[in-house]
Amino acid sequence: MGAPNQIQVTEKPHTLWASLVEAIRGSHQDYTKGSLNRAILLLAVPMVLEMVLESLFAVVDVFWVGRLGANAVATVGLTESLLSLVFSVGMGLSLSTTAMVARRIGEKDPEGAAVAGVQAIVLGLIISVAIGIPCFLFAPNLLRLMGASPEIVATGSGYTRICLGGSFAVLLLFLNNAIFRGAGDAAIAMRLLWVSNIINLVLDPCLIFGWGPFPRLGVTGAALATLTGRSIGVIYQFYRLMRGTERIRILRSQLHVRLNVLLRLLRVSLTGILQFAIAHTSWIGLVRIVSIFGAAALAGYTIAIRIVIFVILPSWGLSNAAATLVGQNLGAGHPERAEKAVWRTGLYNVIFLGSLGIVFIFFAEPIVRLFTHDPEVVPLGAACLRIVSYGNLGYAYFMVMMQAFNGAGDTITPTIVNFFGFWLFEIPLAYWLAIPLHMKSNGAFFSIAIAETAMAAVSAILFKQGRWKKQKI
Repeated sequence: MGAPNQIQVTEKPHTLWASLVEAIRGSHQDYTKGSLNRAILLLAVPMVLEMVLESLFAVVDVFWVGRLGANAVATVGLTESLLSLVFSVGMGLSLSTTAMVARRIGEKDPEGAAVAGVQAIVLGLIISVAIGIPCFLFAPNLLRLMGASPEIVATGSGYTRICLGGSFAVLLLFLNNAIFRGAGDAAIAMRLLWVSNIINLVLDPCLIFGWGPFPRLGVTGAALATLTGRSIGVIYQFYRLMRGTERIRILRSQLHVRLNVLLRLLRVSLTGILQFAIAHTSWIGLVRIVSIFGAAALAGYTIAIRIVIFVILPSWGLSNAAATLVGQNLGAGHPERAEKAVWRTGLYNVIFLGSLGIVFIFFAEPIVRLFTHDPEVVPLGAACLRIVSYGNLGYAYFMVMMQAFNGAGDTITPTIVNFFGFWLFEIPLAYWLAIPLHMKSNGAFFSIAIAETAMAAVSAILFKQGRWKKQKI
């Protein structure tokens, strides 16, 4: 009886189209065995689409806000620099959550995975309150601290207050999707972002310009639309977690604090949060340097970086696939398969991000003109987009390597690389090129490409040493 069944399995072909459809609908594949290319495809496709949709939050906002003038765009840029601290917390918690959930799934322990997910949500709620309330109350002061002019503070305080005060939606959206990704339910995480983004796409112009029955709120409307979309997405996430999937389900009996699991998750998360805080606060340093050269330079930088984010986030989707494969395969006792998955995913990311980088280099100005026609802003934004794209090949490998470490539960190595790479190399280089060498804002842009390439080389060397394979979580 065994032979016919075996023949049936080997004769069933997995065409590319069939695999793509399966990836989007949701796969039942065991990612610790079988074809590695197929495993990467099934995980990466929905994760890439998820990140494309996440990046739409940024691109849609700046597309409509760009119609309101340079001060409104500068408001978004300054607020996003502050919000990057919230993102660093969310991403730090998310990477440890993905690593722990993936390890339990690889060990065939779905109950342990659900318990880890609950503790992650508890941490997210606590941190949301700690961040959201002070930021809501002191939003204008935070803008002044970032060097905003009185006009920008007057225009953008409402935007900043809603974005930072509503940080709970950002954190929980990150965390809940990290649970799904760690479990291998990447398609569910993708569909959740669809819900949020459709709402945001519809509400953004309505609330910014007062279309139909909606009030005209200007730049504040962009923040309210995004918060609404994200909040509804979070509600839907909780519904899916409690309803359950084939891989993970949170039961009512598991809705309480497990201190030992929570502390273990917190230990890994702290270095993860520090890792992303170092990276994201470096962007604040860059913003401060760029802002020296005026509102037009800051607006050009903001638009270009938003466009770059639109490309980088899909690449994070590929990197997240590598993290899930590393976690699950280490849990199943297959470290060689985990390593092979990382190198192969890195190659795919280089092809993807490198190809888009070529497009940005040659068509930077017309791409920037999609977002603004300001004659002062366009050349500065185009220069930023073109220069940053020079580092795309290095950044593609750097992203995958960092997420591979994180997927293994080794959050210390990426933290050290980020600290030396961003704060001891990129920021001083940006200042030196921009001011002493008189390259102005272009100097800051060049420092990004140079630093990312250097960090990619260092992370590849550390990854080959293999200490991440022995990490316990």
